[in-house]
Amino acid sequence: MHQYFATPSMIGSTRSYELGRRLVELGHEVHIVTTDRQAEAGSTSKWRHSIEAGIHVHWTPVSYVNDMSYRQRIQAFFVFAYRAAIKAASLGGDVVYATSTPLTIALPAVYATRRNRIPMVFEVRDLWPEVPIALGALSSPLTIGLARWLQKFAYRNSARIVALAPGMKQSIVDSGYPEGNVTVIPNGCDIDFFSGREESGSALRLSHDWLGSRPMVLYCGAIGLVNGVDYLVRLADRAREIDPEVRFVVIGKGRDAGSVREAARQAGVLGETLFFLGGLPKNDVADWHAAADMTIALISGPEILWRHATQNKFFDSLAAGRPIANNFNGWQAQVAESAGAGLILDPVDTDGAANTLVRHLRDEDWMRKAGSAGRELARIRFERGQHAAQLCDVLRHAIDEFDSGHVGTSGISG
Repeated sequence: MHQYFATPSMIGSTRSYELGRRLVELGHEVHIVTTDRQAEAGSTSKWRHSIEAGIHVHWTPVSYVNDMSYRQRIQAFFVFAYRAAIKAASLGGDVVYATSTPLTIALPAVYATRRNRIPMVFEVRDLWPEVPIALGALSSPLTIGLARWLQKFAYRNSARIVALAPGMKQSIVDSGYPEGNVTVIPNGCDIDFFSGREESGSALRLSHDWLGSRPMVLYCGAIGLVNGVDYLVRLADRAREIDPEVRFVVIGKGRDAGSVREAARQAGVLGETLFFLGGLPKNDVADWHAAADMTIALISGPEILWRHATQNKFFDSLAAGRPIANNFNGWQAQVAESAGAGLILDPVDTDGAANTLVRHLRDEDWMRKAGSAGRELARIRFERGQHAAQLCDVLRHAIDEFDSGHVGTSGISG
């Protein structure tokens, strides 16, 4: 169960698709219950079915866009939860694998597990409600209380939990959940998907006069509150003074896209050294990675955000063999830096950050070694096939323990 499932031809994270298709290759039958974001406006059809790389995907139209208010988002979460509960319960199966966000995915997942007397494995992609509380998105005692209840409800009804980062695992364990039942399976690297795109990358460069053979840094991700893409505007402004040939490209969309573009216009870098391409399907994103010299990952806000960061852009960069710069000192940034595959830029001193970035961009020897180190890191630690096998083991353990009567829920009180 994943409210925002996406295939490579769509905009969005493809983690569920990549893991799901590999589970199919391992001989399992996989069904995805998700929203149909490509449905026509006003569609009255409740569900449609398709098969994507062997995965049975059940789509229901629920309107959701990044610029929705939090009230509208919560409403969309509950509309999907109601429909998904009925659909998932009708599918049966051996185990329910529910991935958040949103945390409300636990409601239909638990309903389906109880109706079919099967276990649930819960995947924590983002720490709810800690992150929205830290950001001020949840502020009233009532909403915070409800969110904490929902978190406990999800954990209490999970036979196993999958966390995307070590820090997330620790937070889950600190809540009282058994450590032995939490497995870290981070976002992974689709090496084959990002390989062999040199010609496409070269063609992209030649098709844009503003790019050509110039050094290019790629940001690919959301443009929202936690991303702080305005940092890139300041970085591009300073880098232009150091090396006016350096280009910055932004692929993505979000609530702050308009304000960031306006900041770039006022700084005089919009359409000069900083270029916005909007949201693109992953197939196109992979071609832009091939065209890039370096990628950059950004986070703005309290420590809880960057301490648990496990961003798709980080793993895509490794898979594409591109060095990655991070403006935060979280675990993924530390992994890249210690492997010689990336940089950690100062999040405040953009003058120093720009100097560091440009110096490394123009260091051909460092760039070559960092790209190779990234690809090796992808192969050894983050290859998606390894993660699928690991997930398969987690699911099997949950099923076996549930069938033997040894475990049903975590036993957390509340």
